[in-house]
Amino acid sequence: MSKTHEKQKQLHHDVTHVGLRAQATAVGLIQLCIELRTANVLDDSALTRIKQVIGDELLLGPYRRHASRDDRDEVRARLDRLFAGEEKIGPVDELQFLTEGDT
Repeated sequence: MSKTHEKQKQLHHDVTHVGLRAQATAVGLIQLCIELRTANVLDDSALTRIKQVIGDELLLGPYRRHASRDDRDEVRARLDRLFAGEEKIGPVDELQFLTEGDT
């Protein structure tokens, strides 16, 4: 992870406070990344870094329990499919790292 844990936690709180957790914002970000990658504005390494910080946020959220290596791999695989813009990724309740109150 390129940011310290504390910086990531602060970013999580800042994003939450301005309401950027909305699904519409997430969908817009994903589509923007797809468009920028298609136009060769983003290279693969930039897109990988974007997916990494999203995955870190998903695994760091305040209602998550400790995620195993398999959980992290599953989140990364789902993000890869989501950012490809072509595959359905399945329901969120299939993720094992979610706690009971998360879905």
